[in-house]
Amino acid sequence: MKDVLPKAEIHCHIEGAAPPDLVAKQAARYGVDVSAMIENGRFVWSDFTSFLAGYDRAADLFRSEEDYALLAETYLSSLARDGAIYAEFFTSPDHARRAGLSPEAYTNGLAEGMERARAKTGIESRMIVTGVRHFGVEAVEAAARFAARRTHRLVSGFGMAGDERIGDLEDFERAFEIAREAGLGITVHAGEFGGPDSVRAALDHLRPARIGHGVRAIEDAELVRRIAAEGVVLETCPVSNVALKVFDDYASHPLPALMKAGCKVTLNSDDPPWFWTSLKREYDVAREHFGLDHKALAKLTRTAIEAAFVDRRTRADLLAKAEAKMR
Repeated sequence: MKDVLPKAEIHCHIEGAAPPDLVAKQAARYGVDVSAMIENGRFVWSDFTSFLAGYDRAADLFRSEEDYALLAETYLSSLARDGAIYAEFFTSPDHARRAGLSPEAYTNGLAEGMERARAKTGIESRMIVTGVRHFGVEAVEAAARFAARRTHRLVSGFGMAGDERIGDLEDFERAFEIAREAGLGITVHAGEFGGPDSVRAALDHLRPARIGHGVRAIEDAELVRRIAAEGVVLETCPVSNVALKVFDDYASHPLPALMKAGCKVTLNSDDPPWFWTSLKREYDVAREHFGLDHKALAKLTRTAIEAAFVDRRTRADLLAKAEAKMR
């Protein structure tokens, strides 16, 4: 039975969205053995270190514009089959360079895949260029300058991912000002492996509209009240959080408590095949483990669209499309 609930995603790493079968095909194409990381059609890893190693190995199998076009088309088409009408994903100029591509060629390849998926399924999508925190201030500023040049119209946001334990967020203020001055939407990863201080520093120094994850804000009631009062949107990824042991289980995950406190939250898949999830599964988990009914889940979709880094007309069209599907 087709799931008719419209969905929207605003937190996914495109390299981490490549499904095992596509990674296996890419590996065969380039003569790389990936048997140690794919078993019975699923990615396997034992801890965060092995996850990162596998992620990087899979990402290295996308080396041309067409490879990235295929990746974006494959992922977005799968989202559309599960009822998604909108998606944003994180891109990385640093991955592009490691693949031997210019950031411009990498972005153009992804954009081609996005256009193909839209033509086939109607799904709307945008890119969020990200800097990698543990690569240092200069690397993140370079990513911000690239994003600010807006080499493709589908680039609409800027963010930062990477190890929250490295660097002080105030050192990255200039990078985010570059992006803000260019009119880009602003998001930043915080409050996943870093605690509430990570979220507070992001709010104080980077002034994002959205926080990637942000779930460990729950450890500080005053911070939760601030997030709710300021209307900052949390890009939550429950299955990822449990898989990586940020929380032991769904019973201890704070999504329901954050919602009760008035925070704006969304559901997202992060690096879906690596955590054996999908956007549909995130909605199913929220229904089964958090007790959210159809109305509550539909509200999360609306929140994601309202928080999307798109122009007013596109947002209005998406909201109208979502409402029509909810009837």
